[in-house]
Amino acid sequence: MTMLQGNTGDWEMVIGLEVHAQVISEAKLFSGAATAFGAEPNTQVSLVDAAMPGMLPVINRVAVEQAVRTGLGLKAEINLVSVFDRKNYFYPDLPQGYQISQFPKPIVGQGTLILDLAGGETREVGITRIHLEQDAGKSLHDQHPSNTFIDLNRSGVTLMEIVSEPDMRTPEEAGAYLRKLRSILRYLGTCDGNMEQGSLRCDANVSVRRAGDELGTRCEIKNVNSIRFVQQAIDYEARRQIELIEEGGTVDQETRLFDSGNGTTRSMRSKEEAHDYRYFPDPDLLPLEISQGFVEEIRASLPELPDAKKERFVSDYGLGTEDAGLLTAERATADFYEEVAKGRDSKLACNWVTGELFGVLNKSGLGIGDSPVSAAALGGLIDLIADGTLSGRLAKDVFEAMAETGKEASVVVEEKGLKQVSDSGAIEAEVDQVLQAYADKVAEYKGGKDKLFGFFVGQVMKATGGKANPGVVNEVLKKKLGG
Repeated sequence: MTMLQGNTGDWEMVIGLEVHAQVISEAKLFSGAATAFGAEPNTQVSLVDAAMPGMLPVINRVAVEQAVRTGLGLKAEINLVSVFDRKNYFYPDLPQGYQISQFPKPIVGQGTLILDLAGGETREVGITRIHLEQDAGKSLHDQHPSNTFIDLNRSGVTLMEIVSEPDMRTPEEAGAYLRKLRSILRYLGTCDGNMEQGSLRCDANVSVRRAGDELGTRCEIKNVNSIRFVQQAIDYEARRQIELIEEGGTVDQETRLFDSGNGTTRSMRSKEEAHDYRYFPDPDLLPLEISQGFVEEIRASLPELPDAKKERFVSDYGLGTEDAGLLTAERATADFYEEVAKGRDSKLACNWVTGELFGVLNKSGLGIGDSPVSAAALGGLIDLIADGTLSGRLAKDVFEAMAETGKEASVVVEEKGLKQVSDSGAIEAEVDQVLQAYADKVAEYKGGKDKLFGFFVGQVMKATGGKANPGVVNEVLKKKLGG
């Protein structure tokens, strides 16, 4: 267990995460208004979202399906009866003066998520619950020197609040949890996981204790919008609490904000308890009842998820767990790899995807969907290595040209004359010239200086511009040198 060092000994972090995931659906949770990101302010607001008098909510079936789908993807219990409550609080961008959410009876109960940690290690984290709720609007403070502007486009958009157990012990585990959760949501098609656009937002609950002690008082850090910032916020907050306790103070249960500019957290308000929100069942909505048949229909449509895919890549393709984890983190990457590996050397395919291809994508900031080299084109390059047309070194040059021009490997080879020379007659002529030029070294080699063999190989490769087939070069040299 990783401990944090304080002045008075070791401390353990206890971390739980609440993730708000915006559901992929073309309409809002209780209205038919559109949900597309980036529309002009207040152009996607129905009378329900604006809380006009007499407007009644009507539940969106797709939102319910997406919540059930997410629950099944996290191996969680699906509650066939759930209840929508009113959570009462005042905020300028909450037109109703309450949020329709779920509290004692959520749609999804307990589940599990497996963390993928460094070195191929894994660990389970419990999911406490997932409930459906509407998002609030957005307050914009930078449009006017003294006024706040309100954009209600987001008001009423469906959120799933995914709550973990306090099972994580390091910022790295919290990062691994968010990466895995985002991966599962994307595989399922229930949330796009885009933290920059706010469709995945994270609140982190952090407390510290001596190993084996009762849980300490927790602070909640609200709305952190990147995995790196979540890790920074947790680390800072744990250290702040340790310092406070060691100096004789006590931690207050409160809500804090993370300042990404200087990497610190600051107090926002004292933490509300459930009773402060005066939850009660929404009188405009009946309890939500779904059938087991409805759940089973959704279960039958689930895709192969990252953990199962990873296991299959290890067993079917003979990959290591780390490589399999890398390739299955995103569904598009896994699909790309499978197309490259089909009927080819699976490990060689893995090396090219995780090595050269990832290198080009990272350098140019592209996702695999925008790869300048298609899966079919990369497969074609690997075929040229397999049939001896290209050596590994030449293949890297060809790949570089493919990434720049978008051309097929065979076209690049033809245009640049990069074919590997495997003709033993041609190679023999080159070997003869090298051995003639370095007669002194040939004598040394024959006198027992075996290490010079590599020197001769290098000279032949240099003379042929790297195009000679190394296997043939080795054979011819051994024959000529009497080895």
